Order: sequence, then structure tokens, then C-alpha cells
Amino acid sequence: MRAAADAELSASGSPLSRISTYLLREREVLRGCPIGRLTQDPEIIASPLLRQPVDETFAWLRKRLAEVIQEDLSEFPPGLDPAATAATIVATLQGGYVLARAAGSAEPFDRAISGILGLLGGAPKR
Repeated sequence: MRAAADAELSASGSPLSRISTYLLREREVLRGCPIGRLTQDPEIIASPLLRQPVDETFAWLRKRLAEVIQEDLSEFPPGLDPAATAATIVATLQGGYVLARAAGSAEPFDRAISGILGLLGGAPKR
């Protein structure tokens, strides 16, 4: 999963276009995030050893998104904090999965992604 995300985030194009590509890629939304779903397993959450790769994956994604944002801050709203924004993107993405699963529809996920892209200054393209 990291390789796929990194390929999209490392491709050519502006930081915002690469983040948009990552967020708008085809996903099986109603299945949820394969990594995020692991947090629902009580055995994984109860074990620091089992939880560690999940935490590391999310930490890597937040760091990678912050690096992409930092490449050209002029493309984003003034005063934007790359680390806080990366954390918000990941939280929105994960929350979008949860809301979509609860509704039995991809619509809440799509709205969450459109909303975060709008806040970043990008016009969502679906």
C-alpha cells in the first residue's frame, strides 16, 4: 500500500494535483481502508507489537503528505501547517471510510474528499 501511495505522491505534477490524485483514486470505499480496518481488531489494538505496523503506516503517510505539501506552500492557503494538514487529510480519509460504511453508500466518503480538497484550494475532479 505504501508503494502505491508513494507512487501517486511522487509522480510529476504540482503538490496539490498529486494529493488530489491520491485522494481521488479508485477505492473499494464500502470495504473500508485495509489498514484502518485493522484498528477495529481488539487483539491488534491490545498488542503494541501488532499495533506498531499500523501506527507506522499512518505515521509514514502523514509524513509523506507533509513533505509533498512542503514542496510548494504557495499552492495552498496562506498559513497552512504541512504536518497538521497531513494529519487532517489522513483523518478525513479514514473518517470518510467509516461514514461510508455506516451509511452503506460511498457518498459520505466522496463528500469528505471533496471537502478536504476544497479546503486545500483544489477543485475536486470526479
